[in-house]
Amino acid sequence: MAEMVKKATRESFGLAVTEAAKTNPNIVVLDADLAAATKTAIFQKEFPERFIDVGIAECNMVGIAAGLATCGKIPFAASFAMFSTGRAFEQVRNSVGYPHLNVKIVGSHAGISVGEDGATHQCLEDIALMRTIPGMVVLNPADHYEMTAAVKAVTEYVGPCYIRLGRLAVESFNNNDDYKFELGKGITLRDGSDITVVATGLMVREALMAADALKSEGISVRVINIHTIKPLDRELIVKAARETGKIITVEEHSIIGGLGEAVCSTICETCPVPVIRIGVRDCFGHSGPGADLLKEFGLSADNIAKTIRQVVGK
Repeated sequence: MAEMVKKATRESFGLAVTEAAKTNPNIVVLDADLAAATKTAIFQKEFPERFIDVGIAECNMVGIAAGLATCGKIPFAASFAMFSTGRAFEQVRNSVGYPHLNVKIVGSHAGISVGEDGATHQCLEDIALMRTIPGMVVLNPADHYEMTAAVKAVTEYVGPCYIRLGRLAVESFNNNDDYKFELGKGITLRDGSDITVVATGLMVREALMAADALKSEGISVRVINIHTIKPLDRELIVKAARETGKIITVEEHSIIGGLGEAVCSTICETCPVPVIRIGVRDCFGHSGPGADLLKEFGLSADNIAKTIRQVVGK
């Protein structure tokens, strides 16, 4: 059993990509003047000759990354999610996605938990944007160990990927000895028969807390961690729908275009059951402490447990 670690996944990313670069000389990192925040400064310190700070020019950053990929490099292009997926969407689509280049787009400070940076920086649309690009792999790792494994996996995978990073520190739960990471495969963290909670990123920890709290009430909750939103683990989702008959999705993202819609489309096509989506409901965030905002927008273990009680009761 590995030790329990409490880190923000942005820090875990910085450490993991630096470690991977020690044995893979083709890894290069680009950043848009936010290296201290995205934690690519860890890589910059270790490999200054393989680090490019393009300044506040995200579109240009993606174009440079695309060029490096054509030369056999494995570029990780990092910025805040609002900028790496939002401002640079055209370049990601046309310069990376269309030619299917081996570029890894990195979106840090995603979701409402960015906190005091406010609505302009609280990107709630990045997963939706990246899902629409043909051939793009979309990942949202949930803790330190999952982020470390995800960086290794995308380095070995040849093709465009998007990796979502969080700002807030989260306690690890994937530190068990039998933990296995595989692109496109979800992980059942808790077995249960009454309902399934499908969660991603920062919300996985909250879902586990809700499931554990409901044990004393006799409610059996299955918890599935979806670290790869595209391609989605359809087999695991459909199995859970058939066996539990009810699903709740939880994501720190708009309910439009994210994990919830990915699960709904899969279920509608194969095994229709009720699906309730917990996420940000078609609105912008606002400035405030990240932890407080998560509670305000219903992205907490308490609200997940409350929703489970309501759905199971029906």
